[in-house]
Amino acid sequence: MTSDHPRYMISVAAELVGMHPQTLRIYEQKGLVRPQRTAGNTRLYSDADVERLRLIQRLTSELGLNLAGVERVLHMEDELQRMRRRLERVENEMRRALDEVHRTYRRDLVLYRPAQPPAQRH
Repeated sequence: MTSDHPRYMISVAAELVGMHPQTLRIYEQKGLVRPQRTAGNTRLYSDADVERLRLIQRLTSELGLNLAGVERVLHMEDELQRMRRRLERVENEMRRALDEVHRTYRRDLVLYRPAQPPAQRH
C-alpha cells in the first residue's frame, strides 16, 4: 500500500516519474493529482501521488488516452477504491454480527439428551 504522507517537492516527484515539473502543474490544474501544500505554498507529493502520476503516464503513453480520458479512468479508479473500502466495512460489520449471533446461540443452546428407556426388571 502506498503512503499518503507528503514527502517530495515537485522537482523530485517529476524526476521520479520522468516528467517535466510543468506537466505536474498542468495535471494539478486539471484535478488529476492533488499534492498537498506547505504553509509556504510549496507542493508536496506523496508516494500515492507519484503512483497516480505513473498511472497517468501509462494511460497517456501506452494507451494513448487524452487527458479527458485519463480523467474519466482516474474517476472510475477512485470510485472503485471507495467501493472496495465500503465493501470491506460491510464485510467486517457482517462478520461481527455473525460472531455475535454465534455467541448468542451457543450461550442459549441446551444440550439435547434423549430420554433413556426405563430399565427392565428381571
